[in-house]
Amino acid sequence: MKSRSKIKRRVFRTAGLAVLTAFGFAAAGNATESGDWKGDLTGVWQGPYTPDLTAGTGAVLTAWGQEQFSRFDGRIDPCLPVGVTRQANAPDPVEIVQTPNRVVILYESWAVFRSIPTDGKSHPANLDPTWLGNSVGKWDGDTLVIDVTGLNDKTRLDTTGHPHSGKLHLVERLRRTGPKTMSYEVTVDDPIAYTQTWKQSRIFHLQPGLELMEYVCLENEKDRVHLVGVK
Repeated sequence: MKSRSKIKRRVFRTAGLAVLTAFGFAAAGNATESGDWKGDLTGVWQGPYTPDLTAGTGAVLTAWGQEQFSRFDGRIDPCLPVGVTRQANAPDPVEIVQTPNRVVILYESWAVFRSIPTDGKSHPANLDPTWLGNSVGKWDGDTLVIDVTGLNDKTRLDTTGHPHSGKLHLVERLRRTGPKTMSYEVTVDDPIAYTQTWKQSRIFHLQPGLELMEYVCLENEKDRVHLVGVK
């Protein structure tokens, strides 16, 4: 596990992102102070570490899913992307930058981002499967609903190793529930790996004044040399 104080250094942002971030923090601060926080997701948020996404959900693996789960030995390349659910499961903070037609989620873990249109765009046709898939968003009142498809089958849902197939479809729902709280719910639909659709939810907490820090996977990395097939 990396250390925020020893292994990472502060992020140096591009000028454009710095402007968006500064705007976002100002908006978040003003919203919190005025009480007009509904529908405003801007800010740095921290959720609980969620190593087992299925805990308490009633998720049931299919025969294929059970076989994949039983074969998981924890050997994954630590520097490859980990997918949407594991990004949200991580103990590190995330930053949300909200604009009228787009929401950007910046993850400290693995230093990746998602840029999600909220202007009515649909998923492109004939998507090539990718690590984070394709996300499109819409507002349902003060709840941001993100539909995710086009995910490859190279990741796991969590660090425990729960599998998914290339048919995985996710729906995330983010809603600010108070001045410093945001509910996060993810619905998992994968008929190859699970017998039915299931969902998991948790609470993220606003971290005023906290800045994301640089995450360099290969810095002080000790696992890669022990992975089979990796030199």
